[in-house]
Amino acid sequence: MGTNQTDRTRPAQEYARHRTRHLRATLLALTAAGGLLLTGCGAGGGSHSDSSNAANRTGFPAPAVSSGGEQNGGESTDQDGEQTSAPADKIAPSPDYLSTFALDVDTASYGYARRVLADGQLPDPSTIRPEEFVNSFRQDYERPDGNGFTVTVDGARTDSANWSLVRVGLATRTVDDSAERPPAALTFVIDVSGSMAETGRLDLAKKSLDEMTDRLRDDDSVALVTFSDEAETVLPMTRLDGHRGKVHHAVDELETQSSTNLGAGVETGYATATEGLREGATNRVVLISDGLANSGDTNADSILERISNERRDHGITLFGVGVGSDYGDALMEKLADKGDGHTAYVSDDADARKVFVDQLPQNIDLTARDAKAQVAFDPETVAQFRLIGYEDRKVADDDFRNDKVDGGEIGPGHTVTAVYAVRTRPGADGHLATASVRWLDPDTRAPHEESGQLETDALHDSLSSASPRFQVTAVAAYFADSLRSGDLPGDPGLDELADRAHALAKKTEDKDVQQLAESIDEASRMD
Repeated sequence: MGTNQTDRTRPAQEYARHRTRHLRATLLALTAAGGLLLTGCGAGGGSHSDSSNAANRTGFPAPAVSSGGEQNGGESTDQDGEQTSAPADKIAPSPDYLSTFALDVDTASYGYARRVLADGQLPDPSTIRPEEFVNSFRQDYERPDGNGFTVTVDGARTDSANWSLVRVGLATRTVDDSAERPPAALTFVIDVSGSMAETGRLDLAKKSLDEMTDRLRDDDSVALVTFSDEAETVLPMTRLDGHRGKVHHAVDELETQSSTNLGAGVETGYATATEGLREGATNRVVLISDGLANSGDTNADSILERISNERRDHGITLFGVGVGSDYGDALMEKLADKGDGHTAYVSDDADARKVFVDQLPQNIDLTARDAKAQVAFDPETVAQFRLIGYEDRKVADDDFRNDKVDGGEIGPGHTVTAVYAVRTRPGADGHLATASVRWLDPDTRAPHEESGQLETDALHDSLSSASPRFQVTAVAAYFADSLRSGDLPGDPGLDELADRAHALAKKTEDKDVQQLAESIDEASRMD
């Protein structure tokens, strides 16, 4: 989906308009500050270099308050003298009012949290990535006709004074199973170590692979690599037309062995994918593992460095599928992020069917490469903001339009949602934020951009008055934050959150939302 010149220059025009207003205010402030310095009344110490750099980069002056704020009985005070409801070190003013991150459609963190809660335990906070909770649910965004994105920006005020939740939603075109797509060349790298013998690991993987093999097209190809203490290619790249029985037989023969040399598996998987590379096809490595590497190379960076040429030269991407009650989340997530792919987690047949069958077109085709988002908040209306999650996907603001910097690979039918906690200035009225997405065409690598706007008068008066899908997003964000830190403004607590989730499940008639409500119930009982 192309973008005209007006679309591409819109963020710059916004900066220019706001910069004119701020220059006037800055001149007045400098005049006043100059008078204080001349009379010897200025405070000593402190550096202004960071603020100057921020103003030069964005056209906005830096906020007057320091990034930490002033502590006051466990709360913080901003430049308006207003007490905020969260610790300043948790939600602090940005030095440049820009937020930039690579797009991510991972959902493994939410799937694994559900599994742990169902087993009667609270998940480790280090495994909670809020963006993966939010991105696990259907959204109500408009979709483009062709490749690229639509941008939706909306928000609702919370019960915490002047705090709102702002949702930035990006959507690709819908999936059309009957439409033409490039053939797929999928190399499945399957963990057959001893830990995979647990019920719900290798047996679930085999069942999923069999069902997926029957759903793929005749012109798609599949290869199988297994790894335990060593890695082995048990089926070279094989066209499915007339050979599905061969694939089923190879899957049926899979048996667990001993230790887990995940590094060898990934390296052999990429070598097999490169040997069976198909021009004009989507070439992807699909890693199915519990991520519990205990032999060989267990470092994600060095594993991916060894196969960097295959990734860069041939554009082979990595899709990680996690299984097992004991799951190496950190390693699998890092492999997928640095391997230009994403992760999902499956704990039962329903999860496996969703990942390998329902979502398969999203995991094969690509509509955007190296996609990044940037949100510019207006300092005239916004006092503070915080991006909920995406800590591992942050990008330097200056690299938003640097197409050599890695972004996210996105397919058809995907939505990407980012949630911000935003504190508006008392009585603020007008422009709130501009959200932009930049991506490369998957075939030509030509860059494109699209933007969306949000005004303060478009904020819903309360979360309950927002659309049902916005409310589901808010519940998922609050749930993730409560499992991790619990400092998101307007947090109603787990009991109230569960009630909201159950009501939304009835309203949306969405079984995924019902599962969310049940997971919140389980967390509330253990809280």
